[in-house]
Amino acid sequence: MGYVACIVAAAPLRADASHRSEMVSQLLFGEFAKVLDTSKEFTKVAGLYDSYEGWCQTSQLTAVTEEDTQLPVAGYTFSKDTVALVNNTEVPLSIATPVYGGGVTHQWGPYSVSYSPAFLKMQPFDEVITRQLAMPYLNVPYLWGGRSSFGLDCSGFTQQVMKMMGIKMLRDASQQALQGRVVDFLQEVKCGDLAFFDNDDKKITHVGIMLNPGEIIHASGRVRIDKMDNSGILNSDTGQRTHKLRVVKRIW
Repeated sequence: MGYVACIVAAAPLRADASHRSEMVSQLLFGEFAKVLDTSKEFTKVAGLYDSYEGWCQTSQLTAVTEEDTQLPVAGYTFSKDTVALVNNTEVPLSIATPVYGGGVTHQWGPYSVSYSPAFLKMQPFDEVITRQLAMPYLNVPYLWGGRSSFGLDCSGFTQQVMKMMGIKMLRDASQQALQGRVVDFLQEVKCGDLAFFDNDDKKITHVGIMLNPGEIIHASGRVRIDKMDNSGILNSDTGQRTHKLRVVKRIW
């Protein structure tokens, strides 16, 4: 049924075609999606990056060609003050927004799109770079279904940080836990390993990025750095146990 691009900073994807419906994920500016269905005000799409499905407000999308969706990603925004120009009007962009050719103007339907030059060229995984890419998210508020630096959930955070190093993560924590290989001992953890946590029903419900064997950065209330031990996360402010460790995986 065709393809679309997101033309706002972060467009909600909802479970149903209603503003009152739960937000299950987001599309960031310039991300492409395949059209699955339409209603009066909403379009059901599957994001081309992670195949996640949801209903998006149609006015936050524009039709594009299949050829447009093949544009190579030159890099990702890494600053909170980066903007795009859409018909010569500034749109503030989230960190980790894809940039298709710095300095190039694209025509997506009626919209002329170009980017400010501040973007990070994609590069292979590196422990130091992982820390540098994760830190700008500190204190970004937790938002269920969020994938942007305006608000995100735990797996949205890990997905975006890894994306900027060319590592493709699935959308939900339970899906991400199926990727990579197990790190057997906490003492063997390296910066960039992902720690997964479960609930009393043994369901994976949380994920964060290990900074070292004793620290984790994760989205819980806000993006924060907390202490880690073999049992899980200890809140650095209160000392309380907040999450029970299930497994650590190395994705890179």
